Amino acid sequence: MAYPLKIRFKILAIARQLSVEDASGQLLLYVKQKAFKLKEKVTVYADREQTRPLYEINADRVIDFSASYHIRNLEGALLGVLRQQGMRSLWRARFEIVVAEQVQFKIREENPWAKMGDAFLGEIPVLGLLSGYLWHPRYLISDAGGNPVIRIEKQPAFLEGIFEFDRLGTPLSADDERLVLLSSLMLVLLERRRG
Repeated sequence: MAYPLKIRFKILAIARQLSVEDASGQLLLYVKQKAFKLKEKVTVYADREQTRPLYEINADRVIDFSASYHIRNLEGALLGVLRQQGMRSLWRARFEIVVAEQVQFKIREENPWAKMGDAFLGEIPVLGLLSGYLWHPRYLISDAGGNPVIRIEKQPAFLEGIFEFDRLGTPLSADDERLVLLSSLMLVLLERRRG
């Protein structure tokens, strides 16, 4: 994959939709989340027309506090689980990416004040349109040994959300890279709702 990747979504859409593009602007993945569902269910496609599904991400419960999100391919094989760390995520978002009951990666929000400012300003009429320019939450993904792998940062944008997904120095296998990207998509869907 040609980094940095861009994760884009329309702010005013009823059903959440994300697109993932590489550095050259080529579409890698397209995500559509069903609107008005009690349990999170996300389908990841290879195209915008949603004719080639690749993966599914399903929550294990209705309320997403301490929820786990199971990432599966179309054959139903479990690739990994994105697990929110409940109480520890109230102030600073914290997640784990688990494979075969072993934590492979950890995700943590780098500056919770940025998310708070983004959420607060976003609720004020008219000024809320500017929140995308002023506050930029960042998330760091590290491997089990604490080595930084990926940084995700919200970029300035108007009427859409853009997150830049940048590789750091630690090497990743193709399977791990895919799992981290799919987990990051779910992270963006969850965190954009919080601010």
